Amino acid sequence: MAKKGDYFGLSWIVSLILAIIPVTSWVCGIITKVQEGHYISAIVRIFFGFNIIWILDLIFMICTKHIFPII
Repeated sequence: MAKKGDYFGLSWIVSLILAIIPVTSWVCGIITKVQEGHYISAIVRIFFGFNIIWILDLIFMICTKHIFPII
């Protein structure tokens, strides 16, 4: 059975592919953080999503199988 990634309970490979593409990483990251109730993290992703947070999401998705855990 495939290990679960962070985006919507999808498999880790699908979540990694979504994290590699900047636009899907930004949108899926915001939606995921809002679903988890981390509204400040979602706001940070809106303003810094295409640069710093995107790179951190890639690093964390590869290493820990979860996106960058802000707040």
